[in-house]
Amino acid sequence: MHIAVIGAGVVGVTTAWVLQQRGHTVSVIEPQSAAGMETSKANAGQRSYGYVYPWASPAMIGKALPWLLSADGPLKMKQPPSLSTLRFLWDTWRFARKPGLFEANKVAMLKLAAYSRQCFIELEQQHPFDFSGGHRGLMELASNAKSQQGLRENAALLQRLGIEHQMLEPDEVYSVEPGLARNPPILGALHLANDGTGDCHQFTQALAELCAEQGVTFHYGQSVAEVITDAGKPVALTLTRANEPGAVEQLEADAFVLCAGVASSDLGRQFGLKLSLYPVKGYSLTAALINPEKAPQSSVIDDQFKVVATRLNDRLRVTGFVELADFNRDIPARRLATLKRAIDLRFPGAADLDTAEAWAGFRPMTPDGPPAIGKGPADNLFINTAHGTFGWTLSAGSANIVGQLVDGEQPAVELDAFRPGRF
Repeated sequence: MHIAVIGAGVVGVTTAWVLQQRGHTVSVIEPQSAAGMETSKANAGQRSYGYVYPWASPAMIGKALPWLLSADGPLKMKQPPSLSTLRFLWDTWRFARKPGLFEANKVAMLKLAAYSRQCFIELEQQHPFDFSGGHRGLMELASNAKSQQGLRENAALLQRLGIEHQMLEPDEVYSVEPGLARNPPILGALHLANDGTGDCHQFTQALAELCAEQGVTFHYGQSVAEVITDAGKPVALTLTRANEPGAVEQLEADAFVLCAGVASSDLGRQFGLKLSLYPVKGYSLTAALINPEKAPQSSVIDDQFKVVATRLNDRLRVTGFVELADFNRDIPARRLATLKRAIDLRFPGAADLDTAEAWAGFRPMTPDGPPAIGKGPADNLFINTAHGTFGWTLSAGSANIVGQLVDGEQPAVELDAFRPGRF
């Protein structure tokens, strides 16, 4: 069967790989000139299988205003907010207030993440290419009693689901992360020893090369202009090139997989699918290490700034902020200054932040939080998109689930929380 995958971010490329390995002929359509050039480019570097959660959290409602008013707060919003921003916030508020939904969605996402870890390990064992990655764990710090209580509650859920974790005392924290500054003090941390790291951009491009070697065709620099249907069923795509307005190509396929990240909402409408998602903006700095002994060993989440520090071999990736600004790509100096302050607090002198490479990208976020994974309105349309903050983490698992759905198999994970048509 010939399958067209729309999108060559980490989710699209892993999906293409799985489908090719299952014996299908695969074509990938990507507007950018190469794979992994949008949200996959410079994200946090975490494969946080034990640290996934829905966006629509009841606890976030009470925190939103203080975060917005704080200069270094993790939540930002462009003023005045657009109608799309207000609509997304309204939908988030509705989902956050629905009894039991956050807890059910979190459990579903953790189960998908655990499956994704298994899929990643199998892939890495079969094809051990370098992407500055490993499975040396993730640590979330607690610098006050409230943060510590939140970690304990999360640990109780992990315990119930059988996900390996450990609550650490301060001396144990410094044993795992010896580069962590002793001042300001911490009360402890939640350690997820099986979580992973890696440069998502390197991984996506390396896997895309492997896909191409195995026969996957990549249509780089091409966009979907039209979905051609027959009796309500997609049968072909009209592709155009941004720099060649007159260049039009038609690509026929037996099935289609939508993996287009923040572009999925507009493309979904062409397939007759209503998807609700918003481009939640995040920022990162990538810096060369100048004192590796002072750097994190793996991935550390600071509870004060809500900033993630991840080691990628001889580099440090610093990531933070949840900004609601539609598709504004500006990188304000004050955002980068906050990221630098967070690292100077926890890992002072570890990296050359003055020459760090700055980046901003858009996470495709649904208003409730879980991604959209499953069948579309037509029986030959499959959806694998809107993974929000956790696309890198969930990509291997969701790709394998799409492969199972395409081949008519029972999916490895219950998909009710991820239904594409739930909006």
